[in-house]
Amino acid sequence: MDTNKLDRVVAEARRAREERERDYRAQALKMYPWICGRCTREFTRTNLHELTVHHRNHDHDYNPPDGTNWELLCLYCHDNEHQRLLEAGNSSGNGKQKEAARGTGNPFAGLADLLKSGDKF
Repeated sequence: MDTNKLDRVVAEARRAREERERDYRAQALKMYPWICGRCTREFTRTNLHELTVHHRNHDHDYNPPDGTNWELLCLYCHDNEHQRLLEAGNSSGNGKQKEAARGTGNPFAGLADLLKSGDKF
């Protein structure tokens, strides 16, 4: 197998992706205010590199010119959004998320009796 050809194909694919990202990011930054859509953090030219474009349907190739698939998120909220998607993928297969284990203790056990007795605590 010709590794030089493979390297060229991979490099071209990366360049095309970066160009596509610059294109929709530039459009989104012109279209929307420089504010994170989740935490409402505001951005200026000095920290604008920390504001990312999130694809609402998680399809990076779906970039309608009206921006309906984009929202601006800060780095932290964008990571959180993708983490939520990963965690949702850890479901039982029937579309329902696995239920977390529940504790068996009752931290308020006996509280009603204490309140009724009128004891000072």
